[in-house]
Amino acid sequence: MQGRCECGQIQFRVDGDIEDYSHCHCSQCRRLHGAAFASFAGVQRDNVTWLCAQDEPRLYTSSPGHERWFCGHCGSSLAVTISNEPAALYLALGAIEGNPELPAGYHIFVGSKAEWYPITDGLPQFFEEPD
Repeated sequence: MQGRCECGQIQFRVDGDIEDYSHCHCSQCRRLHGAAFASFAGVQRDNVTWLCAQDEPRLYTSSPGHERWFCGHCGSSLAVTISNEPAALYLALGAIEGNPELPAGYHIFVGSKAEWYPITDGLPQFFEEPD
């Protein structure tokens, strides 16, 4: 599986499966992705190879324990890491090329979702994070 930012300065390869598939409706994801929610593909961090300059991707601490990874050239959101899940990397699904095989999905942080967006797909919904 491969992916990249919009400008192509950052590319990545994943040698493994997507283990988690979620749609995050928190206000940070909505602002950072400019959309009603952000979709993420959870993979093992050790399975990801970044193909880019050494100072990329850039990191932004958006809240305690959460780092957002992005391209310093075009601003594309690429991933999120969570300090209490050090082995996981949550790739922005929009940065992955093609049609990857996905496990069953779910919605998180629906307690802060955009009021103008109705969730109608029947996937499980969690007010915050799943237990």
